Amino acid sequence: MKKTKLILIICTLILPSCHSNRDVNIYDGFETSSLSKIWSAKKLVTGALEIQPLIFRAGKNSAKITLHHGDQIDEEKGSPYERSELMESKKLWALEDSSYSYSFSIFIPQSFPIVPTRLVIAQWKQRCPIENCYPNNPVIAIQYIAGELLVTHFGPDKAILYKTKEDIRNQWLDFRFQIRFSRQPSGQIKAWLNNQKIIDYQGINAYPRAGGYPDKNYFYFKMGLYRDRMTEPMTIYIDEYRKQRVTDGTN
Repeated sequence: MKKTKLILIICTLILPSCHSNRDVNIYDGFETSSLSKIWSAKKLVTGALEIQPLIFRAGKNSAKITLHHGDQIDEEKGSPYERSELMESKKLWALEDSSYSYSFSIFIPQSFPIVPTRLVIAQWKQRCPIENCYPNNPVIAIQYIAGELLVTHFGPDKAILYKTKEDIRNQWLDFRFQIRFSRQPSGQIKAWLNNQKIIDYQGINAYPRAGGYPDKNYFYFKMGLYRDRMTEPMTIYIDEYRKQRVTDGTN
């Protein structure tokens, strides 16, 4: 009995779940007054998120996230980074070598500052149970830097999978990703922006065990504002989030 309890405790503390996430099929249109339980607020600075009715992609509301100078979560106090991000709940984390579809809409207002400061507005991270894995970069990141939108893949080699210098402010950006995280050549990243295919990547897209990452690992999604420190505030809007586990990555 004691051994069984110990296994359950280990599963609870170390793994997002002790199953293969068979039935991930979720949606959040940010229509309720409080944040849905599909999200964790541990990477979100208090007061940074507002469910508001003025700007939205569908329905009646969207999530507004504002980042001010000095906004940092407790473990990052004094660091060169600032953040306010929504992070998906642990029970929804993606399992290695399984395929998932993600879609979400982001609105960057016309007044958004065009600056060279490094900024990530969405990212997928590989779970690191020891807190000092290397490298510790996101596996995939959507960045907006100096007026340029980029999708970067850090994997075994850093690569820019997509970039555009078109002015993307003052319009909704509808992203859709189909991803299979893998340390094998069967890894996949496909992406669409406003129904136009922008990425079709096949190959290794996860960090190796040598960096401290365990086998059969999990990957989690975050979106919001994560940047190098600067004085000027930033605000974005998020709406229409969907995630689904799919049978394969060939669509």
